[in-house]
Amino acid sequence: MKVKVGDRDALIVVDMQNDFMPGGALPVPEGDRIVPALNEYIGIFEKEGLPVFFTRDWHPPDHISFKDHGGVWPPHCVQDTEGAMFHKDLRIPLDNKFIISKGTSRDFDAYSGFQGTILEQLLRERGVRRVFVGGVATDYCVKNTVLGALNLRFEVLLLLDGIKGVDVKPGDSEKAVKLMLSKGAVGIELKDLTI
Repeated sequence: MKVKVGDRDALIVVDMQNDFMPGGALPVPEGDRIVPALNEYIGIFEKEGLPVFFTRDWHPPDHISFKDHGGVWPPHCVQDTEGAMFHKDLRIPLDNKFIISKGTSRDFDAYSGFQGTILEQLLRERGVRRVFVGGVATDYCVKNTVLGALNLRFEVLLLLDGIKGVDVKPGDSEKAVKLMLSKGAVGIELKDLTI
């Protein structure tokens, strides 16, 4: 399958933050391994002058998802900490980039980049119809962002070489990919893109 990037497209890079990388507070195994592929996708969109959206968890210190506050996760991606910063090697374009912060209030958790954010509005304002989605974790925030985009009637291309899962239960990531594809996402890799 060959895919040509066009002016109705946008790239969504999900949660490539230090706390989700090896050595972080809530690491995705080998999460850093997808940085080179994501950088290639980012470079293509940058060259074409197309928008790139970076979602990030941006939690207050007492966020509802943290174990000490009734949640299931260790504290992670606390606002303005090193753990909440993007991976140092991730390519961040100078122009046409948007940072989407989610989970910013204590009592609201968000696995999808669309929950409680202006991501949909920004995409619509730019006439975007199709989104390319990669990042971490396949079985949580990538899955929910993809499903959110599909529910909002965007076409979705899932970057199979640009995602990694956490697999709390073995096979979670594989199940998540199957679910996303069954709901209408199309899986692609870098070799499928034509400029």
